[in-house]
Amino acid sequence: MSSESSMDWVETRCHRILDANLDRAREGLRILEEWCRFGLERADLSATCKALRQEVGSWHRPEFRQARDTTHDPGTSLSHPQERQRTDLNAVLLANCARVQEALRVIEEYGKLIEGDLSDRAKAMRYQIYVLESQLQSRDRLSRLRQARLYLVTSPHPRLLEVVEAALSAGLKLVQYRDKQQEDATRLETACRLAELCQRYGALFLVNDRVDLALACGADGVHLGQQDVPMDVARRILGPDRIVGRSTTSPEELARANAEGADYVGVGPIFATPTKPGKAAAGFDYLGYARQQAQQPFYAIGGIDVSNAAAVVAAGADRLAVVRAIMEAPDPKAATAELLQML
Repeated sequence: MSSESSMDWVETRCHRILDANLDRAREGLRILEEWCRFGLERADLSATCKALRQEVGSWHRPEFRQARDTTHDPGTSLSHPQERQRTDLNAVLLANCARVQEALRVIEEYGKLIEGDLSDRAKAMRYQIYVLESQLQSRDRLSRLRQARLYLVTSPHPRLLEVVEAALSAGLKLVQYRDKQQEDATRLETACRLAELCQRYGALFLVNDRVDLALACGADGVHLGQQDVPMDVARRILGPDRIVGRSTTSPEELARANAEGADYVGVGPIFATPTKPGKAAAGFDYLGYARQQAQQPFYAIGGIDVSNAAAVVAAGADRLAVVRAIMEAPDPKAATAELLQML
């Protein structure tokens, strides 16, 4: 093969690679755009995806398309089991964000051999997709939070993972890991295992109090008490796309949570509970006040179980947080199913 023909051969192969990855990037962007448009109904994010998709299309030069050889492409018959199924919507979004990012990286590298400007533009867009991914993750988490009517706050249990998985298998979609007794190393290990378990069932996973543990285990967010770190500090540590909730027991604490921009609030304790020793019950009066004044989803909490949950719902709560009702239930799966049915 002569030097000139060798150069032509390499150029043609590079054109084929660019053609395939330009198509891949546009396809991934279209999938993201459709969710922004029809799922989130966010015109701004939909417009962003559309503009990015059209820009990628403008890079697709005729010579790239002419180099396409689908018949002899060995990759058309290759697949992976993970490509054949998606566990939930979040998996679809993450897979297609990764698809676009990977395609842009390929365009960036092979574009250096063809056209430096193409490489630079692909690199710049890749960082835009990172931002878009964070925005989609944030919107997806908040959407899933609004849909989660039942919230399990764990307590120490010798079969903690088993109990949580039983609740998840019944349809639970929101779990908070709360344990003030164990050493940090043990808590981190448990938090990581719970985070993985919740991800497998498509549930949100939060950590009580400890922003550092939430960050370390990749949790979806953190729940803060009144004496914990300020909310703006938690957001700076976790980033803008994570959930931050706040406990409230009075109108004054609710006003503070509203001002801080809490993603959700706990309202209670509705009944006296050993989880909060010495804390007087806030009762139904505060529940009614929160229904009128809360600017975010709120979860009634404190001594709620299957025997009184219907009364709490009748008093104005459409979301419940429970501890012992599931953690100490003889059949955690059945107890979860019964509470979900009430909601």
